Amino acid sequence: MPAPEKIDEFPLKEARQLTRDLLTANPKIYWLDLLFSATLGWCAFYIALYNPWDSYVGVAGFVVAVFALYRAVIFVHELVHLRKKDFEFFRIVWNFIAGLPLMVPSFTYYGVHNDHHKKDLYGTDKDGEYVAFGRQHPFKIIGYVFLSFVLPAVFLLRFALLAPLSWAVPPLKKLIWEGASSLTIDLNYKRPPVTKRDGKYWRFQEIGACLYAWAAIISIYFEILPLKFLILWYVIALCIFIMNSFRTLGAHAYLNKGNNIMSIPEQFVDSVDVTGSPLTALWAPVGLRFHATHHLFPSMPYHNLGKAHCLLMDKLPDNRLYMAATRKSFFHAMRVLWSDAKAHQNQLKEEANSEQL
Repeated sequence: MPAPEKIDEFPLKEARQLTRDLLTANPKIYWLDLLFSATLGWCAFYIALYNPWDSYVGVAGFVVAVFALYRAVIFVHELVHLRKKDFEFFRIVWNFIAGLPLMVPSFTYYGVHNDHHKKDLYGTDKDGEYVAFGRQHPFKIIGYVFLSFVLPAVFLLRFALLAPLSWAVPPLKKLIWEGASSLTIDLNYKRPPVTKRDGKYWRFQEIGACLYAWAAIISIYFEILPLKFLILWYVIALCIFIMNSFRTLGAHAYLNKGNNIMSIPEQFVDSVDVTGSPLTALWAPVGLRFHATHHLFPSMPYHNLGKAHCLLMDKLPDNRLYMAATRKSFFHAMRVLWSDAKAHQNQLKEEANSEQL
């Protein structure tokens, strides 16, 4: 990471001037992308469901379902940043075709992700989407990925059992809201009390996810759907969570020290753009491969982030600080994160040895 005094020289004003015409979302792109991804994903799910696991058709259906549904569900990231009055129906449709059937309704991301972009909260213990992996033991990176194996069960349990239980036992509501209602990576994170930023329909979403879960369970019990439906859902959800865990690890440098408040340029340099192959869009879809640029312009629609990246690379009078947040590939991003974590551990050992002397 560049020295702090250099980061303060980041040409933020020039960057905003260059990209001021790229801040308007195109509803047609959003609708076509979401509907195509979700339709392709659920059709592929059906093909995988009614074909043998080891058949070419079944395997192809499974692979397509994973990537298409991952792309559809990751639109939750856009929902937080889109103007609510312009995309209200889009949010409703997204929940019905992606969020609810995969047990991640949009309220699980609202508010939480807004805090991740607040200047005084980013990278602190109030930011549920941040863990200083770059300053902790490298094996915590591996542990975070392995957490994905239980997440589908956790979310299914949360909406199928804990939700109705909390309706019957009111004291549970606070506990479930604080500890089991957020798409976060910090296991110590406690979600703040409900406000309007969490979405005015969050309770309906909770009920909807519960109904989706029990409709599937009852259908399997009465053999309307095969047991394979639940197994396939779990494995696909698991693959989505694993891919998203790698995407999350590749999204930041995670080098914030303690609860330091970081400026916008510091947040940018602590974030990552992954350029490289267009195939990067498979594991970091809907513009998330340009996560550092997104932190510069949180309201910029995903379909313009690539344009903004190219524009800033070409037109900034000095793009060296902008390039500091760029990684050539996913493996490059992981290698840098792992190296930073190892270097920090070595530094701690050296400090401990020098104190003993």
